[in-house]
Amino acid sequence: MIPLLDDITACTLCAPYLPLGPRPVLQAGDPRARILIIGQAPGLKVHMTGIPFNDASGDRLRDWMGVTREQFYDPSQAAIMPMGFCYPGKGKSGDHPPRPECAPLWHARLRATLPDIRFTLLIGAYAQGYYLGKRRKANLTETVRAWRDYIGEGILPLVHPSPRNRIWLKRNPWFEAEVIPHLKTAIMTALT
Repeated sequence: MIPLLDDITACTLCAPYLPLGPRPVLQAGDPRARILIIGQAPGLKVHMTGIPFNDASGDRLRDWMGVTREQFYDPSQAAIMPMGFCYPGKGKSGDHPPRPECAPLWHARLRATLPDIRFTLLIGAYAQGYYLGKRRKANLTETVRAWRDYIGEGILPLVHPSPRNRIWLKRNPWFEAEVIPHLKTAIMTALT
């Protein structure tokens, strides 16, 4: 496993497109991990610290999951593998999308090193599109609303926990009423 992580952290494939240069941010390496979190790409704060979800989005995600920072950052419990491992830079309305090279290059190999994954979170449209393909719904809201369609596979699609999504959460109260309680239960079940 270590050689694979070394290869990932040394990757410069997207360097010409990254305004701050490559700095892959992920958490993997322990085959005992039971939860897999597949997000979008590191934001600026995460890029600067090198710690996945080390920002307001991470605070909200941990709250939704019902886990402590210690549990979240324990690689024997959770693996974190974004669609793009490096900060893609700022766009007009938020960060640019994850670089498209990462997932096809690294995800299958990383997933092969995580044999005990019991539950996978697909956070945001990019992760859902890649992993659900034609099984996703017309848009992110409908995919998340159809969460029961995927739960039998040990998959839960989520909206991104970014503070930018406060309006989405307000418009979709069913998410916090229905999805979050199930998420917390599924996480505790996966960790026991």
